[in-house]
Amino acid sequence: MTSGGNRRSFTAAAALALASFGGAALAAPGPWQLNMERGASTWSQVPYHLNNVALAVCTVIGVLVFGAMFIAIFRFRKSRGAVAEKWSHNTMVEVVWTTIPVLILITLAYLATSGLTSWADTTGSQMTVKVTGYQWKWRYDYVDYMGKSIDKVGFMSKLDARSDQTRQLGSNMDPYAVKVGDENTYLLDVDKPLVVPVDTKIRFVITSGDVIHSWWVPATGWKIDAIPGIINAAWANFTTPGTYRGQCAELCGQDHGFMPIVVEVKSKADFAKWLAEQEAGSAAPAPAPQTAQVAAPAAGKQG
Repeated sequence: MTSGGNRRSFTAAAALALASFGGAALAAPGPWQLNMERGASTWSQVPYHLNNVALAVCTVIGVLVFGAMFIAIFRFRKSRGAVAEKWSHNTMVEVVWTTIPVLILITLAYLATSGLTSWADTTGSQMTVKVTGYQWKWRYDYVDYMGKSIDKVGFMSKLDARSDQTRQLGSNMDPYAVKVGDENTYLLDVDKPLVVPVDTKIRFVITSGDVIHSWWVPATGWKIDAIPGIINAAWANFTTPGTYRGQCAELCGQDHGFMPIVVEVKSKADFAKWLAEQEAGSAAPAPAPQTAQVAAPAAGKQG
């Protein structure tokens, strides 16, 4: 193969690789997807684009380095009469191939530091939700919303009953039959999802009541460890209503794989209605014991 043919081959290979990565970057999440999920929050774009920049840098470096190596192997081989040079050092070349990687690393470090630390800046939050991990479920407590405290709105969220029945040994139930609509939700659905409003900066304060867990919903762009005795915080602002799923991302015991997370993002009007219903339910007086209702007629009859 001639040197011109080599160059055309390497150019075509590089173009194919970049086109493949570009197509993956635009694809929706699905089986065999190569790239990260874009996410559904304002911040989730930060790690997505940072990953694409780093991937592009690695691709270009790989094409250049392996391209130069293969050209040297095929074009300057002994069978073609190539004679090796006698020099062993070139100061300018060594300065260049040391300086360029340093500049690349500094640029990537700057992008990572400035971008990946902003998810912890919860100032200006419009809502606060406390997340507590337990073996093997999550508890959600609503703390405040739009400057007003929320009283007694909280619940446990655990694996949905159908997935729980299917996972049992000897159940003979088909995991692929566990669906919500057309989506297979085996081990990915819960009995009570976390409900939040769209277009709202939500502060998540995350801890654990027993062992280390990790609260991870890919649509937020981040995950945070839930550690006993420690409060970690992050924020998310969901831009699109919908249902977003995640899982515990820390090995927390024998049922670690059965600890999903579901976040249901509603419009602000629908969320306000849902929150009012929850507050009304928590404020309703407990029903009187049945024994007291039966005892009263009995007492009247004796009189």
